[in-house]
Amino acid sequence: MSQPLFYVLMAVGVVGLVLFPFIPYNTLGEDLKMVKDEGLTLIMVLSIVLALWTASVSIADEIEGRTALTLLSKPVGRRQFIFGKFLGILVPVAIMFIVLGAIFLASVSYKVVYDVRETGRPAASAAECLGEMRQIAPGLVLSFMEAVVLTAISVAISTRLPMMANLIICAAIYVLGHLVPILANSAVGKIEIVRFVANFLAAILPVLDHFNISAGISTGQPVPLVYLSWTALYCFLYCCVAMLVAMLLFEDRDLA
Repeated sequence: MSQPLFYVLMAVGVVGLVLFPFIPYNTLGEDLKMVKDEGLTLIMVLSIVLALWTASVSIADEIEGRTALTLLSKPVGRRQFIFGKFLGILVPVAIMFIVLGAIFLASVSYKVVYDVRETGRPAASAAECLGEMRQIAPGLVLSFMEAVVLTAISVAISTRLPMMANLIICAAIYVLGHLVPILANSAVGKIEIVRFVANFLAAILPVLDHFNISAGISTGQPVPLVYLSWTALYCFLYCCVAMLVAMLLFEDRDLA
């Protein structure tokens, strides 16, 4: 949180979330769904950028600048160093999610009232506003899980590679993590080699599409608690694997 980037991204998020309800999307009554989708995407992207940047600065730069060597000369093991960095990175990410998430819920609630006022319909009830907020809350939880997974991957990469390489690789993982399931289920996925590559990437890369509820938003379907539980388990297991890889990569890293 001492980094200026945290406050810059927070300001961008606040401005965007406040403006979204007033933007005319011209979707014939579907503006609220657009606000939900854009708000979730904005919060998730800003949090991921913060996580990747912080991981690169706090791990890769400390290793290159030999600050990590000074820290590890104290009674702090390499595993504790990596795990502590991971938890330390998650703190500002969680704070950003809490602050922007609260503003986002208020923005969604106000959008319900705003649309009713613009169309001349009867005033929206508190139950209607609360229902829209309740529908979007699981999306915030899933978006946070996605940010946690990418944070764990970024920490592992930062133990060996500098900032720019870390950002590029994580950006590629983000794109592939959302693209692979779509590719496998498309007409192109019927081609044998494409199906093999898609299944191979799905086996080693996180399937980030699990954390996406755009389809649920467009259809108005709530996210079941069972789905949230299984996705949380998937997030936990993948983070454990990423942390194990990070510790193995950092164990024999020359810090001198």
